[in-house]
Amino acid sequence: MTQAILIGAPIDSGQKRPGCLMGPAAYRVAGLAAAIRDQGHGVTDWGDLAHGDLPDVTSPNPAVHSLPETVAWTETLMDRVDDALSTGGFPVILGGDHSLALGSVAGAAAFAQRQGRPLYLIWLDAHSDFHTPLTTTSGNLHGTPLSYIAGREGFDGFPPFPAPVRADRICLYGIRSVDPAEHAALLDHDIAINDMRVLDERGIAAPLREFLDRVRADGGMLHVSLDVDFLDPAIAPAVGTTVPGGTTFREAHLVMELLHESGLVTSLDLVELNPFLDDRGMTARLMVDLVGSLMGKKVFDRPTRAK
Repeated sequence: MTQAILIGAPIDSGQKRPGCLMGPAAYRVAGLAAAIRDQGHGVTDWGDLAHGDLPDVTSPNPAVHSLPETVAWTETLMDRVDDALSTGGFPVILGGDHSLALGSVAGAAAFAQRQGRPLYLIWLDAHSDFHTPLTTTSGNLHGTPLSYIAGREGFDGFPPFPAPVRADRICLYGIRSVDPAEHAALLDHDIAINDMRVLDERGIAAPLREFLDRVRADGGMLHVSLDVDFLDPAIAPAVGTTVPGGTTFREAHLVMELLHESGLVTSLDLVELNPFLDDRGMTARLMVDLVGSLMGKKVFDRPTRAK
């Protein structure tokens, strides 16, 4: 039995469209705890975090905004995710925009380093989020966490990332919107990009199974970062960064079922849910349903809905 630890991260500062700070409450209202318990697991809710004192940090890039808030959130989340893993728990970080992964993955990396185990990362997202605070033109720091995780320069003022994750331990999956500067940097770092064309040509399962086989062979821990825009906006409208052509209901559930069957996932982000943009909670409910699949629910367990 897994002991899930819910950690609310009501973060809006990584981008400019308000609403993501309501995400943790929406997941709870949509029944996240019950969805996990229904699969026979324990759940503890640590409530919503608040960041500590704002550091005196600035960026040479004038476009960057909310840098002190983002650094403070990174420090806070790094500590709490490390704490959750250290108790033997399975942290589920409820966002909040994707800048929360700066802290959540850093916490997982710190714990993995102490355990002498490699950390692997699967990034389920329409975007690669491979800018740095120096290269971003929007100034939105939710577009930078993967660079921080991979050890790129440009993160002055942030806590040093413990044991940056090697390129061959990162899986970008479902990508379909990458800036030219990000693309060039990704190729320079030799990170595998399983974009939607790859998934269309090879299928959903094969690239994921290959990555999971590497994690297993290496005795690795696996952090999953699930962005709402991994899903097609037709079924998940509650995100401020919609990109057409995302995964379908069936494809997303297959990914979650394969992750569950691997037994390798040790921590999870749920990011970019903006309930203000949702349609009667449909996106929040779908994300909760996907967590159910990650925790062991099978597709044939789903009840028939009345027409």
